Amino acid sequence: MLPTASLLAAAAVAALAIPASAQQPSPATAWTVPDVNRLPDDKFGRLVRHGKDLVERTYAHIGPEVKDAVRRYSGNNLSCSSCHVDAGTKKYGNTFVGVFADYPQYRPREDDIQTIEDRVNGCMERSMAGRPLPVDGPDMRAFLAYFKFLSSGVPVGTAIEGRGLPKAALPDRAADPARGKAVYDAFCVACHGAEGAGQRAGVPGDAKGYNFPPLWGPDTYNNGAGMARVIMAARFIKGNMPKGTTHETAVLTDEQAFDVAAYINSQPRGAKAGLEADFPDRRKKPVDAAFPPYRAGFTADQHKYGPFKPIVREREKGLAPVGAVRTTTGG
Repeated sequence: MLPTASLLAAAAVAALAIPASAQQPSPATAWTVPDVNRLPDDKFGRLVRHGKDLVERTYAHIGPEVKDAVRRYSGNNLSCSSCHVDAGTKKYGNTFVGVFADYPQYRPREDDIQTIEDRVNGCMERSMAGRPLPVDGPDMRAFLAYFKFLSSGVPVGTAIEGRGLPKAALPDRAADPARGKAVYDAFCVACHGAEGAGQRAGVPGDAKGYNFPPLWGPDTYNNGAGMARVIMAARFIKGNMPKGTTHETAVLTDEQAFDVAAYINSQPRGAKAGLEADFPDRRKKPVDAAFPPYRAGFTADQHKYGPFKPIVREREKGLAPVGAVRTTTGG
């Protein structure tokens, strides 16, 4: 296998030989979701359906409460559907539709080319606060079969309408956890609880997961997950919460989404070891990645809560963060 540098060089040479028009992403295609239930009862159909079940009931197959300790890959009792809404089939709900066609791809968090297996295991270690799945194991094969099926008919490089998360305008002020608590109490507490502990489907230890997932504490995503960043969480909340919300029927304003994201992410959660190694090309470190190094002149709290626009302007200059700077708490 060629080393990464050679692969990149080969890709650059190949790109020069392709007409500029052919290098541009295809126009966004209409939203379609293949129906798993229409698959035949053969090996592929069963594998795809198992992949869907893994997404919806991750805790029951590879969660920390399953009977077989060897199968305990996830470190919490969330499901993949906690962040990838409706088993990854909801428009602007972190969908899996079209994802299979995107990999391998460059990922700035690792500053390297990643396979889709790498991406799954990134989620296992961060959102699921656990450990990597064997890349050639049955669970990984089931995940990939499901992703491939949801990407049926999607050519490589095609932009899919509804991918990712809806935009949310950055406020001119810092996101405010105190205001966010008021938003949480009004819109979130009925499902996720006053202490953010969610609502269990059964009892602790039964591997039945949650009807509504916990948002902080020991049984949820750690501080290395994308959802632990305020901008990312605000976009997810704006387009998908409270339950039943869509990107076209948002209940919360942009500022409310930022404030409640700040409140949720101000609460205690597990720590991901080695965060300082994320985004080794520091120029590509997101403005809301609240771990060092920080951009000179901006505090740790500003990287966590904002205001983000001044940091964005510095980032657009292509300047890398230079070491850690003082924080508002004196740390």
